[in-house]
Parts: sequence; structure tokens; C-alpha cells
Amino acid sequence: MRTATPMSMPPPPRPEAPVEIAPGVHWIGALDPDLRSFDIILKTANGTSYNAYAVRGSAGVAVVDTVKAEFADDFFRRLEAVADYGEITAIVLNHLEPDHSGALPELLRRAPQARLHISGRARPMLKGLIHGEELDYTPVTTGDRVDLGNRHLSFFQTPYLHWPDTQCTWLPDAGLLFSGDVFGCHFCDERLFNDTVGDFRFSFDYYFAHIMRPFRSHVLEALELIEPLPLRIVAPAHGPILRDRPERYVRRYRELSSSTLANEAGDEKTLLIFYVSAYGSTRAMAEAVAAGAEVAGGVRVSLYDIEGGEVRPFVDLIEEADGIVLGSPTINGDAVKPVWDLLSSLVSIGVRGKLGAAFGSYGWTGEAVQMLEDRLRGLKLRVPVKGVRARLIPTEAELEDCRTLGGELALQLTGRADNRIIDMAALA
Repeated sequence: MRTATPMSMPPPPRPEAPVEIAPGVHWIGALDPDLRSFDIILKTANGTSYNAYAVRGSAGVAVVDTVKAEFADDFFRRLEAVADYGEITAIVLNHLEPDHSGALPELLRRAPQARLHISGRARPMLKGLIHGEELDYTPVTTGDRVDLGNRHLSFFQTPYLHWPDTQCTWLPDAGLLFSGDVFGCHFCDERLFNDTVGDFRFSFDYYFAHIMRPFRSHVLEALELIEPLPLRIVAPAHGPILRDRPERYVRRYRELSSSTLANEAGDEKTLLIFYVSAYGSTRAMAEAVAAGAEVAGGVRVSLYDIEGGEVRPFVDLIEEADGIVLGSPTINGDAVKPVWDLLSSLVSIGVRGKLGAAFGSYGWTGEAVQMLEDRLRGLKLRVPVKGVRARLIPTEAELEDCRTLGGELALQLTGRADNRIIDMAALA
């Protein structure tokens, strides 16, 4: 008996109409289920949504965020189903990246009477997005309000979550926070709400790790504004609308933004030394740096050989540490790949202001140390002590230089270093 050839099933229907998420508040965004990579760095197994909202009051309609330009038709179709363009009195952009502002120029053309409200920090981004056109707008800050008659919107500035211009918009009578990128994720599901979509926990944490984690201190500042709110709904710019126990997602942000490692070093400063060694020379230098730091005291030193190992597990350690030192031989005019892999992983965490240094052995030219120092500075670490290089097998004098390097780093970390006059020529 022959079995029927399985036929491909059509995709589930997507909501063509706007969706009411609270009295007088509609989702008018767009769905992008086929997206698999966002901003190059994020993978999106379930696509994403570009969430936008319309808020009706007795004196007008406010539009909160728009969508990516390619999805403007979906946005305008849903908007037209809940409001006439002449009713729109306010447009709020919580964030000006193109995936939120793509439909703005056309919206302003269709509703020229509407007033644009953006963060005071958004002006440079606005000029960069709308070239050759001077747009009139109202800059807003925490506590400012937009009146809609029987209800109003107010604003909370949440800078660097994840751009300087980001803010959240609060609708008090509905207990509804339009949170922008905060509490969002790249997860597309036409059922829209967190209590009806599929399991998106992995996307929520993944999004935080890649978008918000580098700005954990700013997340904690934003939570001080958000946690006291009587939240009933959180409506982010991407991903599910959080109407079922939204406070859980606020708590999750608190957990993800707080230290995950117990501070076993107590009051001591922590210095991490990572190295790769081809023939043992850079390893001997690493051990000398560690010994020098330990002799200086007040610093807990950890030494890691990262050849062939995964570097990702060290990211949490580095985020909690006070200083990192990198050791690499120079091979083909470059530092070795495991060290570069470790450095590339640091873009997802906050390392600004930490202490950094480099060392390594070489055979011919020895560029690795300066290359690593340059990259550390590019990541906004402090590199106050010049690194140490040794040709092939380090001499006892060069090992002593490494011990001195470790000692100076310990003094820097503990605030005992003498003020130094920097030779600018040495930095060139």
C-alpha cells in the first residue's frame, strides 16, 4: 500500500488586524518570522517582531514607536484600522534605531500635525536617520508628560539600554510600560502575548546577554525607576508582550544584572593572567608576572593557560575581576588566536576602567604585545604599565622585568602606585 507523499503545510495565519492589549491600546507592529540574523551578532531562530502601539485618549491618539521600513505597509494598515491620521497628536520614539524608526518619515508625512517626542539625547541619531530634513520635535526627560485628554503618557530616561537615546514610556491608568528594547527579545510568534506564545526564555536571556549585559550598571539604574511601578503589562519593542506576571521579567533583569559569582577574594583586588605558550617561554613570563604581583601583596592572582580551551567560561570571571594580563608569543607578526578569541568575547561585558597589561616572547619581530595593549585600550581598559617582551627564551633579567610588571600592576590595583610621568613617545 502506497503512503501519501507528505505535503508542506502552509504557515499559520498571522494577525492582519491590530490587536488590543489594554483598553484603548492596540499593537500595530509587524512580524518578521524569517529573520535569522539581527545586527550581524544575534541569531534569531524564531525571527523577530517590530512592536509598535497606538494609544487612544479623549483628546487624541499617540503612536509609540514604528517599524522597520520594509514592514511599513503592515504598520500603516494596522494603524489605519484604529485611528485616522488626523487624530494623531503625538508620536513617541523610545529609541531611534532603524528597526523602530523606519516608518517615521512617512508617518510624519501622513500626520503632519503630530508632535514628535524623543529623548534629548536622540538628536544626533535623528539627524543621521533623516538626512537633509530638519524635523521639529520635543525633547523629553524623566517626569515629562504627553496629555491625551483623559489619560497621559510619561517618560523614564533609560540611557544606554542599549543606545544613549533609549527611554521607556509609561501609561499609568493601564499600568502599561512601553519599554523599548528593555525586556524585549528576538522571538516572533503571531500569538503575541507571553502566556500564549511558545517558550521564549532562551531568547529572553540570549537577548540580554548580547544587548544589555555590556550596560549592566545602566540596567540597574533603570530598574530603580521601573521596579516601583504597579506594572500590569510590559510592552517591549521586540518579542512577546508581557501581560502575565510581568514582574517576573523585571526580577530576571535584576538577577542577570547582578554579580553571579561570590567574591572569594574578600577585600583583595583580583588579577587574572591569561597566556598561551608555544615552547614554555611565555609561560615562564606569566609565572614571573604572577609571582611579582603576589610579592607586592593585596592582590589575589589567578593564572590560566588558554591554549586549546574554551574562552567563554572566563567571561564571568573577567567581568568580576579588577585587572587582566594577557601573554602571547608573536607568530607570523600577530598574537595567537586563543588570546584574540578571549578579547573578542569581552565586547559583551563591562570592562571599562579595568586594569590591563600584556607580555610575551617572540622570535623575529615581537608585535603581539603592543597589538594586545592597543586592543585593551580600545576596549577602554587602563594600560598604565608598559608590557614586557623577551626574544625566544627569557633571560633572568627579562624574568625580573616580568616580576616588576606584576608588582607594579598590584600597586596600581591597590592604589599604592606612585604618580608616573607618561612618556608620550613610548606610546606612539
